[in-house]
Amino acid sequence: MTPPAPSTTAPSSRRRLILALLFGICVVTYIDRVNISVAARQMMPVLGLTDIQMGQIFSAFVIGYALCQIPGGWLGDRWGPRLTLTLAVIWWSIFTGLTALAPTWPLAGLLGIAGSLIVVRFLIGIGEAAALPNFNRTIANWLLPHEHGLGIGIAIGGLGVGSALTPPLTAWIMVNYGWQTAFWLASGLGLFVAGLWWCIARDRPPDAARPSADGSRETARSTRIPWSAFFRTPTLWWLVLSYTCLGYVAYIYLSWFYLYLVNVRGFTVLAGGFYAAAPFLAITVTCPLGGWLTDRAAGRWGVNRGRAVVGGSGMVLSGVTIAAGAMVEGPILALTLLSCGAGFLYLTVGAYWTCTVDLSKAHAGTLSGLMNTGANIGGSLSPTLTPWLAQQMGWTTALSVAAAVALVGGAMWIRIRPGDGLADRPLPEQGGSIGHR
Repeated sequence: MTPPAPSTTAPSSRRRLILALLFGICVVTYIDRVNISVAARQMMPVLGLTDIQMGQIFSAFVIGYALCQIPGGWLGDRWGPRLTLTLAVIWWSIFTGLTALAPTWPLAGLLGIAGSLIVVRFLIGIGEAAALPNFNRTIANWLLPHEHGLGIGIAIGGLGVGSALTPPLTAWIMVNYGWQTAFWLASGLGLFVAGLWWCIARDRPPDAARPSADGSRETARSTRIPWSAFFRTPTLWWLVLSYTCLGYVAYIYLSWFYLYLVNVRGFTVLAGGFYAAAPFLAITVTCPLGGWLTDRAAGRWGVNRGRAVVGGSGMVLSGVTIAAGAMVEGPILALTLLSCGAGFLYLTVGAYWTCTVDLSKAHAGTLSGLMNTGANIGGSLSPTLTPWLAQQMGWTTALSVAAAVALVGGAMWIRIRPGDGLADRPLPEQGGSIGHR
């Protein structure tokens, strides 16, 4: 017996509201992630922290973030993104506020000020790990296959707004009210957004249990992870490796870009805060644009070629413009080129994240958590390795290494074929209506 046709369109107003909430959570996520890179300008001399210690504090967040990507994604697949995201935002918002107290904690007496800050940033990373995989889980539940790229592009595009607003606002707050105030305000904003998400969001549209192609009902939450199929799928591991390259480059912007503008390119503290927003403004535009492009390209050329065209070309263009920005003399031209490098880097995000849904919609949270683990392994290296390379060989070399990493990540798209699905699993489960050429 042929199953009844599922409803193909969730209520449009609720979908727009869900996307707006995800965008808002992403803004908060990146405010809490980036504010310390600006506050570091005041924290370092006041607390007696060196560049290397500050790099270790930056990296502590990324290590916690990387370790909990897969559990965070699995919890979204198991419990649903409404509960998972609410608890996660509350968790990291509390520890964001406690960052202001970390230097005076009893823990600082045992581990030192740097050690206390490392612990707090690690705990913030654990909470934020659930964010993006649950964004992807929500997008997979609420949007149609040909909208996934644009949806995740809009949601993750919040990082551009959050990261663009944070440098000038944090610099102004820091100069006028002290660095601790920036963390208290960010904490309060996060708790407010967590309450909004819990009150408004739902895990799935009203027609939640939709018939799949084989007539079975897709359950709202999936518990069994097909690890054997994951491990036997080469595309997944090329995807993880390529996203590791993206993460290495991205965390330079998230951790050192403001200090690079002030200490190397000669901008003042407040001007540096203003100009440090430029890469993130570029990301705000290119992240949803790239999602839209990957949807259109996949519809025209099929998933395999369509995702690769956007993902591969964006990474290559990012590498080229970052290398050029590192080498030019003029600070404004360097800023422009490096901002373009960030924009091209995040042009690829829609292609990367929709690949995890192409591989298996039922496990989109876990798969995207696995992929994002790779990004944060790369991200845990660059905040510490970049200043070391800069000290040994100069900032031009440090940024040129990042450019080379982006080019390698772009080349890996030759081997990424999400339309082929997971190994030993039928394509109907993959949840897409776009061709798999």
